[in-house]
Amino acid sequence: MRTPTGGAGHGTATAGERQAAGERLMSIGTVLGRLRDEFPEVTISKIRFLEAEGLVEPRRTPSGYRKFTSEDVERLAQVLRMQRDHYLPLKVIREHLDAVARGEQPALPDRGPQLPADRQELPAVAWETDGEPRTASRVGRAELLAAAEVGEAELADWESYGLIVQHAGGGYDAESVAVARLVAELGRFGLEPRHLRAMRASAEREAGLIEQVVAPLRRHRNPQTRAHAEATAKELAALSIRLHSALVQIALGVRLH
Repeated sequence: MRTPTGGAGHGTATAGERQAAGERLMSIGTVLGRLRDEFPEVTISKIRFLEAEGLVEPRRTPSGYRKFTSEDVERLAQVLRMQRDHYLPLKVIREHLDAVARGEQPALPDRGPQLPADRQELPAVAWETDGEPRTASRVGRAELLAAAEVGEAELADWESYGLIVQHAGGGYDAESVAVARLVAELGRFGLEPRHLRAMRASAEREAGLIEQVVAPLRRHRNPQTRAHAEATAKELAALSIRLHSALVQIALGVRLH
């Protein structure tokens, strides 16, 4: 059992003391709703994973349900920001936040080693006027390995199943960093690359549907209409992700009950 620290435990007050002081404890579903305004892709599984990694320690009811304080929610938000904005490993994030909780004033850790100093930010995918995706910056193989915290053999395995694809001009697009991290996290639950081929195939089908919708916009003579294609593609992608998530949850609920 993990020993509570000043960082994740948020002091010595018990759940009962906090409730007596008027603080309302939140369910994991409520926490998810609060975080999703800033982090649309966060899931209950992600919150549980961060708990398992010692980033947050919610209280438990006698029946085992998680109960979070407002400080827990803020700590989770900090963790997600540091992952998103600084590409830092969870161990580094935990050590930094625990030091802050102890009253120390540590400097913000350097951006993860996968990002050179001259590439402080990884831009989102944009679209050329001919409809081809492009990114203004890419990461190298060593940088991708550092981002996902895996070895060369694992990355080669992911590539063999088409989960990670190296760009024809060398390097990996920004989205490959996110994919690598997700594949690595799924691997901790025993899901291997061969299990994820269906997810890639589903993503390709969804991308094909989006392409059918935006293709006429990209071929339009009006530059503004062509530029609108990118925003439309992003919106459709976001809706597709939400639909996929809802369908998976429904299917899982049916199977569990």
